[in-house]
Amino acid sequence: MHVPASPTLRDLPADMLPRERLLGHGPDALSDAELLAVLLRTGIAGCNAIELGRALLLRFGGLRGLFTAPPQELLGVPGVGPVKVSQLLAALELSRRQLAEAITRNDALTQPDLVKRFCASTLANKEIECCIALYLDTRNRLIASEELARGTIDQAAVYPREVVRAALRHHASAVILAHNHPSGVAEPSRADEQFTRCVRDALALVDIRLLDHIIVAGQSTLSLAERGLM
Repeated sequence: MHVPASPTLRDLPADMLPRERLLGHGPDALSDAELLAVLLRTGIAGCNAIELGRALLLRFGGLRGLFTAPPQELLGVPGVGPVKVSQLLAALELSRRQLAEAITRNDALTQPDLVKRFCASTLANKEIECCIALYLDTRNRLIASEELARGTIDQAAVYPREVVRAALRHHASAVILAHNHPSGVAEPSRADEQFTRCVRDALALVDIRLLDHIIVAGQSTLSLAERGLM
């Protein structure tokens, strides 16, 4: 990653420093690169924290690409070591937990986009295929979310009876499934469609609804319900 030499933050006027602007004007006043600079704290040789933030956004195609990149890929960026990667990962995890808390406390799971965001924040940076389930009450509020399986690079073994057993344990009235495609292609395979139907039918036997199955692939998400594949 090549970035042009830039003045250090110490050389900038106080009213242009990201931290001071954040405290003085609020986070909405800062660009994505400036907010990243607050997290990164320091730049690298010849590149201040703001320019480093811009370079990272350019390299990864924006915030979502940056925050869904595997840690090893982030560590491969010259000058971005374990400390900076840890800071970025901590910020991402706090955001994910805040989103989970918002979903838990509200009827937010009636909003498909919020469901997709939560699933993406949980699964997008996984390097192997993982499957999770969201268990909902009669008002579609989140009771719990659990990882059902973690597989190889391209598959995770989940049995419908395991989904049913967990749903009964949580006294759930509905379930949403989600899994990631490390290949980066957010398209359901025939196996995905067949598995979805098997889980739907197994849950129906105990009067529990399968509302959706979300596929996460990098920056993309796909809803089987919206595709009419449920």
